Amino acid sequence: MSSSTALSGRGSRLAALVVGLCWLAVLFDGLDMFIYGSVLPHMLEQKALGITPGQAGDLGSYATFGMLVGALTAGTVADRIGRKKLMVCCVALFSLASGLCAVAGSVTVFGLGRTIAGVGLGGLLPTAISMVTDYARGGRGALTVGALMTAHHAGGILSAYVAKWLVEAVGWRAAFWVCVVPLLFVPVLAKAMPESLSFLVAKGRADEARELAARYEVELPAAPARKEGADRWAALAGLFRGGEWTQTLLYWLASFGGLLLVYGVATWLPTLMRGEGYNLGSALTFVVLFNLGGIVGMLVAGRASDRFGAPRISAIWFALTAAGVFLLSVHMPLALTFTVVFLTGVFLNSAQTMIYATVSLRSSPGNRATAVGWTSGMGRFGAVFGPWLGGQLLAADHGSWGFTAFALAGVSSMVFIGIAALRTPKRPAPSGSHQDLLAAS
Repeated sequence: MSSSTALSGRGSRLAALVVGLCWLAVLFDGLDMFIYGSVLPHMLEQKALGITPGQAGDLGSYATFGMLVGALTAGTVADRIGRKKLMVCCVALFSLASGLCAVAGSVTVFGLGRTIAGVGLGGLLPTAISMVTDYARGGRGALTVGALMTAHHAGGILSAYVAKWLVEAVGWRAAFWVCVVPLLFVPVLAKAMPESLSFLVAKGRADEARELAARYEVELPAAPARKEGADRWAALAGLFRGGEWTQTLLYWLASFGGLLLVYGVATWLPTLMRGEGYNLGSALTFVVLFNLGGIVGMLVAGRASDRFGAPRISAIWFALTAAGVFLLSVHMPLALTFTVVFLTGVFLNSAQTMIYATVSLRSSPGNRATAVGWTSGMGRFGAVFGPWLGGQLLAADHGSWGFTAFALAGVSSMVFIGIAALRTPKRPAPSGSHQDLLAAS
């Protein structure tokens, strides 16, 4: 039996319910994640809270550091309280933290709010992915997860419109008050979302699992054979045995550069485009196009990788991303700039995902989750570094170098994943689930 719960008859209703609720939760996650970058140009112009470019970069890194903490602890917390409760807590946490940002009277309080929000944001996404994977219809796990990931970019698009409609008319605080609205979704999520069947079975709550399975006419997943801490450490050690350590380090370095690029651009794109002479409306339109590209990229990259190979596509995608990001430092006709931003969004977001695909496909089934999880974890340090780097460049009056620095990060990831692609894997990867690859992004 596959890791996804097999559905039949009315079971498709359950899948639709879970995917729909998770999609909305991840939409709010994306809104909260991208809202800071969307309002940042206005905050810097108005010197809101006395913020400087250097502090702005630090604040962007606070959120991504919180995401690192949330992502690393999500699995352990979910194992204790359940995936449903963790999702409810995460949505409530980043919504309340946005309220703290909205009322903040100092950079310190605002930074605390962004850090707390980051913890909720980082914990929600992997948990939501686990939930939709658990209830995905047989054979459609990867497609379901890919569809879920579009919600994150849809949230980025929504953040740009929230900033465009509210910030200049009402002020930057109004945008963060909008990010408190998902708090109204918390009771809906708590009432309508079923608990993960896999969690119920693993915890021995057989009666609850059978009642839920009978209500929606689904099959119960098999109980896990074992789950021991020693096994996890043995799986981690396996990533460095023999010649595997070089491959592992290449994946980690590629992921570091990839997420530095993803979160650096996500945080600083509107501000850097303002610095290139575009007005605020155009700068926010770039955010919309960038995230539209991300949605298209998520739906296209998997098919291209299945045909030509994930590491090859990842390397090519990073090369195209680096070229696109560098071109943004050149003042071009507006229509051409819009096109470059859209294509950069297509390649950038899915290039990082294809790193996870490469790791997943080249790992043994027993080590796959560990390999993908640690590749993602090491990459998260790049996610922390990217926003900080952009802030330091602006603070030193080298904002024009921002796009160049991010382009170089793309080149580095292209080199590392390219070298990994040239190395023949020591063991053939069996045809297994592709669901792990998106769970880390």
